[in-house]
Amino acid sequence: MLDELLNCAKDAALIAGKIIKEGFGTSFKIKNKEGKNNLVTEYDNLAEEAIINKITSHFPDHKFLAEESGKSGFQNLDNIRWLIDPLDGTVNFAHQLPIFSVSIAAELNKELLVGVIYNPILDELFYAKKGGGAFMNNEPIKVSDTTSLDTSFLVTGFPYNVDKDPGYCVEQFISIIRRGIPIRRLGSAALDLAYVANGRFDGFWEIELKPWDVAAGVLLVREAGGLVTQYNNDHYWVEDLSMLATNGKIHEEISATLQSCYIELSNGY
Repeated sequence: MLDELLNCAKDAALIAGKIIKEGFGTSFKIKNKEGKNNLVTEYDNLAEEAIINKITSHFPDHKFLAEESGKSGFQNLDNIRWLIDPLDGTVNFAHQLPIFSVSIAAELNKELLVGVIYNPILDELFYAKKGGGAFMNNEPIKVSDTTSLDTSFLVTGFPYNVDKDPGYCVEQFISIIRRGIPIRRLGSAALDLAYVANGRFDGFWEIELKPWDVAAGVLLVREAGGLVTQYNNDHYWVEDLSMLATNGKIHEEISATLQSCYIELSNGY
């Protein structure tokens, strides 16, 4: 069953990726959703429709939680639910910056079963199934071997509503960068996680992510040997507020750093 789910997800991601790639750099309609710079284009909708059509043609009883169309049916213990972001990195796409991806995952009763992330510009297909390891373009991948936070290469992001209360996010960023650690912000959480899974980045942190942003990437990191938790090291599920994903070896160190920011801010820092 897992292989059927994974093959369907891979096919759907490739179909959506082709749509997005064909639209990249062309003229298209852009709308602003809730929040500043939370954009949607016609290619978000076209790609999402293609993904859902592909999945329902194989699994008509499955449910969906997708970025643009929302929920399909109700989550329950008997139906697999797909979490879909047809174009993660829409702002990049809209500004002709070639850093974006398709993210598709399937879960049952809060257990991630399969996950696929596709970068159509680089033609990199990341995928994993529960207990089966993680892969990129048919080659096994694993997290990095970096053991010290001070020698790490990290990536982060900021929520769309960061302008309403920037202090926490800024303090997190400062707490890391003041140590001279290189940090990137790609603008696609799915790619951030895929790149932790294959060792390009050693760690990633962010708050207020959506389930469709991260579901596939969480499974990828875990199957590649990494660790994904909340900032306080509690178990992470895709609806939790904070996420920390690392190679596992720097996890405790970066977790302590991020938690200290929360303590300082709560004390009026």
